[in-house]
Amino acid sequence: MTDILDREGTRIGTPAPRRRHPRRSGLQRVGGFARTVATVAILFFVMFPILWIAITAFKPEKEVFSTSILFRPSLDNFRAIIGGTNDLVHPMWNSIIVAIFTTLISVPLALLAAYAFSRYRFPGHKSVLLGIVVTQFIPGVAIALPFLTMFRDLGLLDTHLALIITNLAVVVPYNTWLLKGFVDGLPIEVEEAARLDGCGQLTLLWRVITPLAAPGIFVAVVFAFLLSWNEFLFPTFLARADAVTLPVSLMTLDTPNGVLWGQMAAAGLLVMVPMIILSTLVRKHFAQGMTLGAVK
Repeated sequence: MTDILDREGTRIGTPAPRRRHPRRSGLQRVGGFARTVATVAILFFVMFPILWIAITAFKPEKEVFSTSILFRPSLDNFRAIIGGTNDLVHPMWNSIIVAIFTTLISVPLALLAAYAFSRYRFPGHKSVLLGIVVTQFIPGVAIALPFLTMFRDLGLLDTHLALIITNLAVVVPYNTWLLKGFVDGLPIEVEEAARLDGCGQLTLLWRVITPLAAPGIFVAVVFAFLLSWNEFLFPTFLARADAVTLPVSLMTLDTPNGVLWGQMAAAGLLVMVPMIILSTLVRKHFAQGMTLGAVK
């Protein structure tokens, strides 16, 4: 084997290959196993209640209290709450109407407010922005009681409009604060270039700001629909029969003879289905939006 010499005639030795440290590789295997166990445990605790609700929803009435997962599936619980003895179709439509209109109204309003707070400086803008944040710490009961008195005097109790207005009082401040972070991260040079091209303010918002803030808008849509769809307190105070929503209607399944757990599980599954579908459709934008708004 020919030796390699440098200019001074000194032999240059070939570096010895690195040896793996058994201890380090063993620790890595243990760490990987621990992470796997922790991940499986977290998934189990998160998914088990949802899985058990889905199983109970398809169980016959006689096997609702059985812990066995081997049974003959039945649709009796769904037939009872959809056109059956405990029909929940009307409350479900009420929830859909209220959630959709709340989302359609709150997101544009929140985007306009977020843009104004991000790009303009007006007297008291910091105090107003702080007030928007403070509203998120006010208990829901403190808001529901004044609304109850006001809607009673206006004759709006038990209407969709009353529920939409009360939901907007919660959703708009939340989405305004959320979207402001996204607008703050948008490059102002793009807006200046659009204005030089002759874009007006509304055109700028529609053609420039909205596409750039699309991930944040998707996140705002998800939260607006989620908060409205799952709202329980306001419909309890403001709805009696015509505008009662699905979460409140679940209480009707608590009968004098006991809770109808099979039907309760089927109704709970119906409550979760829209959110699962919506989260599946916007999952990519949701992940991008949650990280984009946190970095300026």
